[in-house]
Amino acid sequence: MPRPAPPAPRRGRFAPSPTGPLHAGSLVAALGSWLMARRAGGEWRVRIEDLDPPREAPGAAQAQLAALHRLGLVPDGPVLRQSARGALYAAALARLLDAGHAFVCHCSRADLAVHGGLHRACVPGARRPDPAVRLRVPPGCAIAFDDGVHGRVRQDVHAEVGDFVLRRADGLWAYQLAVVVDDAGQGITDVVRGADLLDSTPRQILLQRLLGLPTPAYVHLPLRLDEAGRKLSKSLGAAPVEDDPVAALDAAWRFLGQAPLAPRPPGPSAWLVAALAAFAPARIPRGAPGRLAATHNAPDPEGA
Repeated sequence: MPRPAPPAPRRGRFAPSPTGPLHAGSLVAALGSWLMARRAGGEWRVRIEDLDPPREAPGAAQAQLAALHRLGLVPDGPVLRQSARGALYAAALARLLDAGHAFVCHCSRADLAVHGGLHRACVPGARRPDPAVRLRVPPGCAIAFDDGVHGRVRQDVHAEVGDFVLRRADGLWAYQLAVVVDDAGQGITDVVRGADLLDSTPRQILLQRLLGLPTPAYVHLPLRLDEAGRKLSKSLGAAPVEDDPVAALDAAWRFLGQAPLAPRPPGPSAWLVAALAAFAPARIPRGAPGRLAATHNAPDPEGA
């Protein structure tokens, strides 16, 4: 008898968008995903989510990768760039269109404003030269999954999200489709990212099921917020990580609810070895101390 195939290796990833330097908020996601992957004996990959050229900052991707290397967070295997994967997204979209799961939509944002921005049916007679493509989400379509930090999460995708965009009216690929295609293409088994993407996960699971792709395990980490309670991001001018890599790693470690490392390791490599030995996922909080991040309004790419 043929031997059964060995199980697929555990594989995590960090997927920033190149809109500015690596900052303290994105470092939490990078470190958390690295720790989870290494704790499982798996690989850690990096993907640059450069889907939106108007938002990109020149040189940001290389600066982010250089910062990760200074922190000792070196990916296993080549860095993937979404800008080179349009043909794969087009093939997935064609499958959804051919199966009747997706449709061309001429509705504008103004057309949908009366419905709170949700799309459940096209506006009669709406025509535009640059239509979007949406996924058809039927009534009663609810998705539930178990998150490693937040527990059981359930969303009625039809009622709370509606028919969502797969290819934008400006011709750019929507994050929801691209991330599903790329997680499958990279063999990602564990997605560890910020809690702002918690409510995007049911959409992605729905797409995975329709495309016949595997569903990874999900862990959504707390967000680092500014004094106004907003997610730290490059668009809000968040400062890059400190010049001292160990201080930056220490700050992200404490934010993840972990006990201080003592004695403090002298450099990033030694720090990561010590952190991996001491890492306790059960200590990760659902939100920042004293403040919970909203999770229902941000379908932006990780690290944005």
